[in-house]
Amino acid sequence: MDHTNLHKEIDLIQDCIKRMASNSFMLKGWTITIFAIVLALSHDTAIKCTFIIFILLVVIISFWWLDAYFLRIERMYRKMYAWVLEERLQKHSEEYQYDLNPYRFSKDVDCLCKVIFSATLRRFYLPLVIILLLTILWECRFWICNLICQY
Repeated sequence: MDHTNLHKEIDLIQDCIKRMASNSFMLKGWTITIFAIVLALSHDTAIKCTFIIFILLVVIISFWWLDAYFLRIERMYRKMYAWVLEERLQKHSEEYQYDLNPYRFSKDVDCLCKVIFSATLRRFYLPLVIILLLTILWECRFWICNLICQY
């Protein structure tokens, strides 16, 4: 196999890996930005504040899922990268040449549920979710106390 074709194929795979990592980085940036803005501006009444924070919780969980999706695809591309190097250099195979579909390696990486709770994502998103849940409880404390005191 021609080494220029191998280098071009590897470059294409590396570009896909970079794009997935960039998407993940952008999601984290948007998450922090939205989180800070909403918490800074949500000092109205308790019902409005709680509703806004609940919506923010849904948004952060959605971003968490999307970030896990990009991380999983990035892992599939990394498996593809290793496969291409092995196949092209050792076996001189041209099978799947320039095929950038990462889903043929989906069985080689963790499922999306495991990726969601991977250490890197858990350390970023879980504290945000806990802060939001504590904020919701803090905003609803008077409503909860009145509800408990009635019984």
